[in-house]
Amino acid sequence: MTSDIVRIASSALSAEINPFGAELWRLQDADGRDLLWDGAAAWWTGRAPLLFPIIGRLPDDGFSHGGQSYELAKHGFARRRAFEVVRREPDLARLRLTADAETRAAYPFDFVLEAEFAVRGAELCMTVSLANPGPEPMPATFGFHPAFRWPLPDAGPRDGHTITFAEAESGPLRRLDATGLLGPEPLATPVDGRRLVLRDELFVEDAVILERPRSRSLTYGGERGPALTISWTGLPHLGIWTKPGAPYLCIEPWRSLPAEARAPRELTARTDLLQIPPQATQTFAMTVRLD
Repeated sequence: MTSDIVRIASSALSAEINPFGAELWRLQDADGRDLLWDGAAAWWTGRAPLLFPIIGRLPDDGFSHGGQSYELAKHGFARRRAFEVVRREPDLARLRLTADAETRAAYPFDFVLEAEFAVRGAELCMTVSLANPGPEPMPATFGFHPAFRWPLPDAGPRDGHTITFAEAESGPLRRLDATGLLGPEPLATPVDGRRLVLRDELFVEDAVILERPRSRSLTYGGERGPALTISWTGLPHLGIWTKPGAPYLCIEPWRSLPAEARAPRELTARTDLLQIPPQATQTFAMTVRLD
């Protein structure tokens, strides 16, 4: 579904945002080269969904609260809801989603989720705030899920692309199990020092998940330019995902990991989730810089 696409631009970058899901819809450099995946249905219709109020699946796709049971689909519902455009300028857009009867049927908490997109020179800055206007603590998490072209335009062959982290990353690596829940055991990391060589074999078992990496930035690119430097704040975990052979790579900073099979069914008992106090706000940010 597409709504009235919002376009913002600087001299170096242009971005389009779809109010349905507040999803980054397109990202181009000054020469019109596409840096973001286009959502072709042959591979994956997503482009850059926002993950809220959960990341991944819940056991049995549900939870309990206050003696009631609820069903909540994978990655939550924000990506399938229409946001209101509350601010629109040539280089900035802010969109908002608030709780209503439909969201409360799946997630019985009040919330205000705002996503701001701003282009500043060669940078796209995405800032998300999550507020709890309700009377009780709100269990939630948030994650970015942008899919970049693999290979990037004019950056050389697909098998020449790498990720270089700001810091050496020794692990641990986590994986999803056959049911889509987080496996209980950490694994050896495929990162060699600061460098991850991208190859399809990494993603046969779904996402590569770095639990609390030291780095808060990385550079993604090929044998020649352009490259993307991606940084984030307020998001301690990182998922990297594609389907083997697909022409995109998702680089996903997350606030929490996906649930394990043994996770408590009561959301307020999940110590890995945020428990946002009444009248409090949490903020998360991700920046993409074209180098």
